[in-house]
Amino acid sequence: MISTSEFRKGAKILFKDAPYMVLDYVHVKPGKGGAFVKTKLKNLITGVINEETFRSGEKFPDPGLQYREMQYLYNDGDIYHFMDQRNYEQVELKATQISEIMEYLKEQEVYTLLYFDERPISAAAPMFMELEVKETPPGVRGDTAQGGATKPAKLETGAMVQVPLFVQEGEFVKIDTRDGKYIERVKK
Repeated sequence: MISTSEFRKGAKILFKDAPYMVLDYVHVKPGKGGAFVKTKLKNLITGVINEETFRSGEKFPDPGLQYREMQYLYNDGDIYHFMDQRNYEQVELKATQISEIMEYLKEQEVYTLLYFDERPISAAAPMFMELEVKETPPGVRGDTAQGGATKPAKLETGAMVQVPLFVQEGEFVKIDTRDGKYIERVKK
């Protein structure tokens, strides 16, 4: 059981028979009456964000979520196919379930799928990915990387990131998938 006093950003609870993630919370202790907690919750199945208020000390069951490593295989229009690395079972997810990682989908890459009641509900990209730069304008002569100047680059997955001027097309870069920022150039 998870109490409202244990709420943290990212905490997961079972509320109204569905898994929810706490996006934001505020403990309020009015001068009169009992304390309460105002929260912003995201339904992990539908993606809908709700604002809810709970009494302080109220308890919620753990949603019993499971994480499984799966390899991305291919997509058929709106359906994306993943394969379990242990038993080779294939799982299908809809585009709406993986919209947050769509710009980091790369065939043969391993992703973490989130399961609720033995059903996959979403996927998470690896924290860092090494991707090839497909399109980027050349760095302007006279500009230097010491000034922190950047230019846009389109990666092999279609993601757009800002990279230093010295990065060229065909090179590989390491990207932080949490915020989509360039980390470093990678030799392949």
